[in-house]
Amino acid sequence: MIRVENVTVGYYKEVPILKDVSIEAKKSKITVIIGSNGSGKSTLLKTIYGLLKPFKGRIFYGSEDITGREPYNLARMGIGFMFQERSIFPQMTVMENLEMGGWMYRRKPEILREALEEVFNKYPVLKERMKEKAGNLSGGQQRILEIARLMMSRPKVILMDEPTAQLSPKACKEVYDEIVRLRDEGITVILVDQNVRSALSIADYVYVLKEGSINQQGDGEIFRKKSKELIKEWFLV
Repeated sequence: MIRVENVTVGYYKEVPILKDVSIEAKKSKITVIIGSNGSGKSTLLKTIYGLLKPFKGRIFYGSEDITGREPYNLARMGIGFMFQERSIFPQMTVMENLEMGGWMYRRKPEILREALEEVFNKYPVLKERMKEKAGNLSGGQQRILEIARLMMSRPKVILMDEPTAQLSPKACKEVYDEIVRLRDEGITVILVDQNVRSALSIADYVYVLKEGSINQQGDGEIFRKKSKELIKEWFLV
């Protein structure tokens, strides 16, 4: 679904963050990007989503070259991005937050209603609290609301940057259970998370970034067997 070919990118041309990086995210699979702090994980997601323009290299969505496309165009094509920072609108209701996720259907109220119904069927807790301010939800529920808001646009690919940051262990499990469900529903997920053990536990394929380059890659099962070694190397204990 997503293919990154020989991408070099950074925030300043004289200081590349990623150097000649290539990855593939296969359809209906969870592709996990791990690495120590500063290795370029979030930069890779931002480049795929058009927030950064590569100095060189190409990015493909299926067979279509999407290098440098604006994020709003990618959203229309079926690519969603879940940012590390909380992005709910806390003073707006749960329903209003979801309607923001369906902005592309603003002139098609019947499709918007269908999308809302689909989301409420998947997330009954949000239906129960649809009139409450989103800021009143727990941290885990706010993350689920963010995922539900992404689902309003019926994406085929979701990029996730540190989705469990600052969440309790129980909330982390809820988020990871939801990521697995997205995969099982046919959605392609590219996941970056410092919670290495949890990320590897659901990974279909893994890439390890080190100092801006792909250092290792392989099936999730292989990496699950050596997670302790990786965590010890990065002092992520």
